[in-house]
Amino acid sequence: MSPALETRGLRAGYGKSAIVRDLDLWVEPGEIVALLGANGAGKTTTILTLAGELAPLGGEILFRDVVVSEPLHKRVQHGLGLIGEERTVLMKLSVAENLRLGRGDIDYAMELFPELQVHRNRQVGLLSGGQQQMLALARAMSLHPSIILADELSLGLAPLIINRLLEALRAAADGGVAVLLVEQHIRKALQFSDRAYVLQRGRVVVSGKSSELRRDIGEVERSYFSEGPLNDVVADV
Repeated sequence: MSPALETRGLRAGYGKSAIVRDLDLWVEPGEIVALLGANGAGKTTTILTLAGELAPLGGEILFRDVVVSEPLHKRVQHGLGLIGEERTVLMKLSVAENLRLGRGDIDYAMELFPELQVHRNRQVGLLSGGQQQMLALARAMSLHPSIILADELSLGLAPLIINRLLEALRAAADGGVAVLLVEQHIRKALQFSDRAYVLQRGRVVVSGKSSELRRDIGEVERSYFSEGPLNDVVADV
């Protein structure tokens, strides 16, 4: 099976400064791949480049074996779903208006997160942070994407909400969607993902099946993370 998403020798950063170097990764349909690393490792830079918000400094990005260079809105039209580090919802609009603006399947979005149904006509700014993030994920998934890039879904949220969001991503992957997940709760990311890459200073320093990394998590903590234990909250550049 060909990867849904692949990078070959990707260099990414800001201006002429590369944060990510020589990145080779792939995500197949039906799997969640976690992208892990400490503060400043380059995780968000990678996500923004894959989404088309940053131009790559070198290398290639491929969606379904085709090299892509188009901007974000075109990638969304061609099957990309992006949930960014900041919640991508419009606070002054209602839940339903946000979903209509996204031009997705509103009924499907409500089916994914029935918790939102009672708030359908409520202004999003009045919802909790967890409800807002459910809406952001529901809106992305309502377009039936083939690839989802999820950056720090759980930021500032309670454990039950984090599980709810990751379970929704797991269900999407089980339905054939390719998911690349950047997640601050590393143990949780390894629980829900199939494979993982660990970045350090913009380079992959370890990769493998998540089940194997969970078994060796003490060694991973000692060897690859300088910012504290894996279940600590970490920021990113």
